[in-house]
Amino acid sequence: MSLLKHQNLDRRNALLSGVLYLLIAVIGGFSIGYVPGEIVSEGNATQTFHNLLDNQILFKMGITGDIIVMIFEVVLTVLLYRLFKAASPVGMTIATYSRMAMAIVMGVNLINYMIPVIIMGQPTFLNTFSAEELESLNLLFFKAHRYGELAWQLFFAVHLFTLGYVLRKSGKTSKWLGILMLLGGIGYGGDSFIQFTTMNSQVLTILFSTLLVLAVIGELWFAIWLIVKGNKEPKIA
Repeated sequence: MSLLKHQNLDRRNALLSGVLYLLIAVIGGFSIGYVPGEIVSEGNATQTFHNLLDNQILFKMGITGDIIVMIFEVVLTVLLYRLFKAASPVGMTIATYSRMAMAIVMGVNLINYMIPVIIMGQPTFLNTFSAEELESLNLLFFKAHRYGELAWQLFFAVHLFTLGYVLRKSGKTSKWLGILMLLGGIGYGGDSFIQFTTMNSQVLTILFSTLLVLAVIGELWFAIWLIVKGNKEPKIA
């Protein structure tokens, strides 16, 4: 492949990566952030079940959003590997496998959403369960789905931390961007850890929440950088 063709390919890959990053942020913000908040009433199985029945279309839109995000994640992961593997083959291999593992866990975690879908359909084989039992079962699988999110968040933490290292080493982006990604990876990993272990530490909660804010800033910065890079015409010597 000629240098010019290689530069054009990198330019298109970078632009597509940036667009996918932003789409994942918007769609994921809806399906992962907004939808559960409208349905799940913490500790209240009856209210959660009624919320689900009243928002069936919203819930199914959320599932659709999760599926789209999962597919986009796979494509984005491959594109990022192609763009930065030259800077650190080992680092990008770790980052790639970690984000792929995250996408796989996301797919498996969708099973936890299918139980509420089945319950909403009121099939005859569930007639042996009382209304209260079905409501409790419904909330249980919403909680299981939440822990599934924490599980894939751990893999994303490894990805973000390693990608931050690669960005600092590549020399293509600002070193501060790499540092933000590194800190963001620590934030994601720490947040998952304290929630999995039910650790009640206000100091750690504030610390990791702050790092998560830095992660959001870093990822937005990275997405914009990718789009700007993608729109630049390669220089012809």
